[in-house]
Amino acid sequence: MADAKVIPFDDDRSRSGGASRPARRRTGAGGPGGGRGDGSAAPVSALPGAQVPEPSGLSPEAEPGEGGREARRGAVDADGSSGGWERRIAGGLAFLRRRVTGDYDVDEFGYDEELTDQVLMSVLRPLADTYFRVEVKGIENIPSDGGALIVANHSGTLPLDGLMLQVAVHDNHPADRHLRLLAADLVFHLPVVNELARKAGHTLACAEDAQRLLEMGEIVGVMPEGFKGIGKPFGERYKLQRFGRGGFVSTALRAGAPIVPCSIVGAEEIYPMIGNAKTLARLLGFPYFPITPTFPWLGPLGALPLPTKWTIQFGEPIPTDGYPPEAAEDPMLMFNLTDQVREQIQHTLYKLLVQRRSVFF
Repeated sequence: MADAKVIPFDDDRSRSGGASRPARRRTGAGGPGGGRGDGSAAPVSALPGAQVPEPSGLSPEAEPGEGGREARRGAVDADGSSGGWERRIAGGLAFLRRRVTGDYDVDEFGYDEELTDQVLMSVLRPLADTYFRVEVKGIENIPSDGGALIVANHSGTLPLDGLMLQVAVHDNHPADRHLRLLAADLVFHLPVVNELARKAGHTLACAEDAQRLLEMGEIVGVMPEGFKGIGKPFGERYKLQRFGRGGFVSTALRAGAPIVPCSIVGAEEIYPMIGNAKTLARLLGFPYFPITPTFPWLGPLGALPLPTKWTIQFGEPIPTDGYPPEAAEDPMLMFNLTDQVREQIQHTLYKLLVQRRSVFF
């Protein structure tokens, strides 16, 4: 594998061939129709005083792909009846039918919202809710509509913090918003990971893609520390690395989108990185090769993350729509806003660490 390159977020060049954008897929024509034919039976009127039974089909809020929170979590009826399970089975069969017939959409970036809601989030949710027990604070600071840029710290040796951030927004925002993460080009050079990342809504961390998503009204997530943050030694945990040259600020200014600082506590301890095999990393084409108390000594078992207790807090948004268009080219303004975001994240990290009772509880 070739040496991984991190494309600077403030680089306006288009994406490389290894991270090309998949074309929008055409919706298939398969699947049963929903209309009533000429020979269908007329609706039956209820007798006076009789209770009209509810239809056995899916309710609107449980319709697959519509973003209903109870449908995503597989909610059952309040009375404990099997109706909830019947809806889940029917929804699962309908989902499989659409997959087989091609009756689903992806956007120009390759994002498959239905697959993300029904499958990917269902796989990640137990990790967030049960294993890491993620506590989310300040979700109301993410706007209910329009674009916004979430800027978070990055840590943990493996980028699980980005995935947990995506679950936190997906499952806790009252407006059912989705997070579109910006990733380094290494993600899009790895087999299998490349396709899954595209399906989950991730895209290359370049200014062109970020600005386009923000102008489309999407919630975009960026972790400016990059590999410097995720691959730092355990002794430097919760100390923010450089945020680059402020490319994310410039993009937010051009799109007029607010910047939402985000602090994540708990990810630093899942893989305590006590060493870095640099020669092996170069041979494999990785930015670093971590050595932890359990990896590689315990083999595959050493790749299991420690079950730390996480807290994700979203801070007060920093508006950018009040600046003139030429503000995106002002280096001093970008430096000041970048420093403001970084200081707010660092201050919140220290505050959460003081409030934390234990790494695991």
